[in-house]
Amino acid sequence: MGTIAYVLIEVASDKARSALKAIQKIPGVKMAHAVTGPYDIIAHVEAANIDALGKVVLSKIRTITGITKTLTCVAVEVR
Repeated sequence: MGTIAYVLIEVASDKARSALKAIQKIPGVKMAHAVTGPYDIIAHVEAANIDALGKVVLSKIRTITGITKTLTCVAVEVR
């Protein structure tokens, strides 16, 4: 099993729609939805390992026009 994370994303209000569409096209993003609350978009991301996850967030998601902040929550297995 690879690394799974939920990325909480803040976007400038006039860029939310275009940012969501761009995020949904990124390889590794399994789902992305606009949401209410302190964040504007939540993305479910799967990657081979933590390094690959970091590359998706830093070089793909964070570079989209209008994104102002991200918070990455890595899923952990509880036994």
